[in-house]
Amino acid sequence: MRTISVSRDIVATPRELFDVLRDPARHAELDGSGMLRGRPQGPSPLGPGDRFSMGMAQGRIAYRSVNVVVEYEKDRLIAWETWGELRGRRLVGGQRWRYELTPVSGTDGTAGADGDGGTGTTRVTHTFDWSRARLPRLVVELPGYPRRMGPAMTTTLERLASAVQG
Repeated sequence: MRTISVSRDIVATPRELFDVLRDPARHAELDGSGMLRGRPQGPSPLGPGDRFSMGMAQGRIAYRSVNVVVEYEKDRLIAWETWGELRGRRLVGGQRWRYELTPVSGTDGTAGADGDGGTGTTRVTHTFDWSRARLPRLVVELPGYPRRMGPAMTTTLERLASAVQG
């Protein structure tokens, strides 16, 4: 299976977290991989089917990724697929970055964060999915991304927690 997921419980409502995640201008601040650079281009906040690009860097190689929101459920789920394009042709990519927001139930069985502005805790599950990637062995596995993404995604969730709690 070509996916990696990490989860973290964050003291915030799904709505608060979703508002941060659907703002591409916040993505570089949250990025635990150190690869995102510069300002995004495209709509903000993101919605279903929206297309945006991000400045990226791998070592000394700088480029822009093109991203399309492919999954979207308000205050619960957002995912985008990323591509490397040249003159409108998709050359590499197809990896998905997904965030699923699940309210955590209280000890008395009642729902915690209900997404309506109340207080609570939300389990954020962050997934890197390269099962749809073009040339996955060459562009994802050989460079070692599966090994590096787990720790990077854990850092991303730490930064997300700080962003909503600070």
